[in-house]
Amino acid sequence: MHPRFPARLLLAALAASHLHAAEVTRKQPSAPAPWAAWVEPDFPFFSSSLDLRDTAPNAIPWNITPRGIVLNLGHECWVCFDTDLLRVSAIWSGKEVTAEALAQLSYQVDRKTLGGQSKLPKPDGKIWMTNGVYPGWQTGSHISLDDPRAPQPSKEEPGRGPLAAEAGRFKAVRLVGSDAVLEYTVAGATVQEWMTAGEGVVQRNFRVSPCGQPLTLLLGRKPENGSGAAFAVSGGAAMADEEEVVAVRVPAHTAPVEFSAAIGSSVVAPAKFPALDAPSAVRWPREVTTKGALSTSKDAYVVDDIALPLDNPWRRSVRLADVAFFKDGTAAGVTFDGDVWTIRGLGGNLDDVRWKRFASGLHEPMSLAIRDGEIFVFDRNGIWRLRDTNGDGEADVHELFSNVFPQSAESREFANSIKLAPDGSFVIAKGGQQASTVSKLNGSVLRVAADGRSYTVLGYGFRQPYAGVNPRTGLVTASDQEGNYTPTTPLHIVRDGQFHGFLSELLPHEKYPAPIADPLTWIPHAVNASAISQVWLLDAKMGPLNDALVHISFNKPEIFRVLLNNRGSKPQAAVVSVASGFNFPPLNGMVNPADGQLYIAGFQVVGWGTTVSRPAGLARVRYTGAPVTLPREIVPMDKGVLLRFDVPLDAGKARDPESYSLASWHYVRTYKYGSPQLKADGTPGQDWLTASSAYLSQDGRGVFIGVPEMKPVMQLRIGWSLATAGGAKFEDNAYTTPYELPTFDPQREGFGGIAVGLTPRAAVAQAGGPVSVEEGRRLSQLLGCTACHAIEGADFLHIGPTWKGLYGSKRDYITAAKKKGTTVADDAYIRESILEPSAKVVAGFERFEAGMPIYAGVLNDAQIQSLILYMKTLK
Repeated sequence: MHPRFPARLLLAALAASHLHAAEVTRKQPSAPAPWAAWVEPDFPFFSSSLDLRDTAPNAIPWNITPRGIVLNLGHECWVCFDTDLLRVSAIWSGKEVTAEALAQLSYQVDRKTLGGQSKLPKPDGKIWMTNGVYPGWQTGSHISLDDPRAPQPSKEEPGRGPLAAEAGRFKAVRLVGSDAVLEYTVAGATVQEWMTAGEGVVQRNFRVSPCGQPLTLLLGRKPENGSGAAFAVSGGAAMADEEEVVAVRVPAHTAPVEFSAAIGSSVVAPAKFPALDAPSAVRWPREVTTKGALSTSKDAYVVDDIALPLDNPWRRSVRLADVAFFKDGTAAGVTFDGDVWTIRGLGGNLDDVRWKRFASGLHEPMSLAIRDGEIFVFDRNGIWRLRDTNGDGEADVHELFSNVFPQSAESREFANSIKLAPDGSFVIAKGGQQASTVSKLNGSVLRVAADGRSYTVLGYGFRQPYAGVNPRTGLVTASDQEGNYTPTTPLHIVRDGQFHGFLSELLPHEKYPAPIADPLTWIPHAVNASAISQVWLLDAKMGPLNDALVHISFNKPEIFRVLLNNRGSKPQAAVVSVASGFNFPPLNGMVNPADGQLYIAGFQVVGWGTTVSRPAGLARVRYTGAPVTLPREIVPMDKGVLLRFDVPLDAGKARDPESYSLASWHYVRTYKYGSPQLKADGTPGQDWLTASSAYLSQDGRGVFIGVPEMKPVMQLRIGWSLATAGGAKFEDNAYTTPYELPTFDPQREGFGGIAVGLTPRAAVAQAGGPVSVEEGRRLSQLLGCTACHAIEGADFLHIGPTWKGLYGSKRDYITAAKKKGTTVADDAYIRESILEPSAKVVAGFERFEAGMPIYAGVLNDAQIQSLILYMKTLK
């Protein structure tokens, strides 16, 4: 049993509550906020964690509610119901909760939460009553003030998940009229609870289905020092005599029982339990109409921008995190602030996009899915099924479909992803950064059974995973993000409960619990600094991308095609950019069955690095029908690299080894943040690979690049600068991790009886070549320069200084001998930096240790001058 720490019962008058509210109001900014309050006064609940650790003078250590439903009872009275322990964790008067959680904290004034559990939401007012960390309902003749759930690795972590199913489970929040009714089970009996408040009193009203054993309801810790606080019970229950808590006994019963318990009064007001079939109040009857702006680009894949319903009657921000589709093309979108909208009109010219609010009250959701015409949302509470039972276009039942997996109180255990699998199960990805306690399932990818009653661990040891699921095969993928233990961006296949390398900072350094699973591929941090979810374009109408896998990048908004390679004993992949015209940071997406195009939503808060300034958005990636120059296959092989395209290629460019650029490097996994790029000998930098020969396939759409001494490596960059048979120029880079190098058979691959020339070739072009801005731009793409150097402005996540405004500017530098100096970025400085990168490293960038490749012996004078001319244009 816990030490005796009775909670304070402070039945303050409403005047005191007004004083408290006034004190809070004085702390707010004087300028009007662009949005109404994050907690809407006319919605009966919101979700939040709740920190009661410092409810002095008799605090209970680790009394935190990681999963809480906060009910707004009016009269400035609030109640937090713990859906895991089925307890009322606190009752208070004043305002709702302090703005410490990320959604509230960043809503009006964009700020970031601290990691761990040092700053969590607390009751913002006078606390009337609390409960300790124990079940709110119990069976048998004796109660226990211990937590019966299995502890986490950190025993003080309260986020242990729900009670055993036979003890009780939370089921739903039902909206009846303008109120909320809680529904849960206790020892097999169904309990429906409706709370009301008046002047200095909270009344809990219950309906309990037949139960063959007596039940005990723990209202809260006993008042401190016999304060004279009043309690009363009426109906089929009675007060129980307990030493430390105020409790109510409900005897075994064969017919439904109704009773009420008043806290703060010796009289129970007559309570007419609301009829559960009464229609819920229609809260948001109005639709909001927006339009889309169609891209005028001539590219094959363009990005159409769709305006969010920011000008809405409720002055509600719309930080859209995900979008999913019903079969008719109607969409559902979820916001980080707990709202769900239905969206119609996504198709055609996007000139009549209609938004209607469907649900609210969720706990920092970032993803949703649709199964059998029903909306499922993953948030910190678990997985909700949102039901509109009366057909008025708004959810009136928030059914907690599954909370069988625990949720810690760590601020960065985000509810990252939920994806529907073909067998009806759900795959979810949970954030893994832990700064206060260690939990078993932080940073894991789970499969939740189709009935929501169980889960299995597909993979663990992730820092911040975002998942994808193939709707046909069920293949599960997940990204992760560079950081401690994660040397750069990986993309994984997730299966068999494998460990993926990330450990909490609270654990011993580099003491791994299992072998570390290799990713499908590594992706350089400069290319994809913040990896997000994956989307399969099944049943799409997107030309060569139909049925392809794409991967979303958040920091530098972009989508990549993922080219799977199953030619060896283990799967591999390469990534290449598809589109990057987003003006907001993307998070999740899905193909619209109505028009077959990819729709992507996303938002950001401060600290989530991004190169765009717009905080949220919705976009359509549209196929225009223009020729697609993306590769459809990339295979590193024993004698070089095979590339296949969907368009016929210009034979001269394809057969010219100068059309290709290759480099390789390694990473090292440590407890430190990220990794430098390392040559094969372990020194910083990249190993330059020179194409010795190039061959065009017999169908004119494939190329084999001969490369001497091909070896497996952690990171291989392949660049090309080609043209179609019609003369359209194109260039790009792909990134892959070749674990194995299958044998190249030219006959089988469609190249005839060629013999691949592997005689090493000098990398420097023999002739001077053209000197032009266009040639400099082409070379910057071919050589992968723009992956490390921004060309549109400063970007702190690039590992090299920006080229924008470079020429003619002053450069503070540090030499290899650690000497400091200042120079001007003129022709001589840039030439030196290309040929000998370590001679004068720009101050502040020496910390990246990435090691720019040395281009001496690689580029000739004409090519260097073209690069300088191009840099001069980036003003």
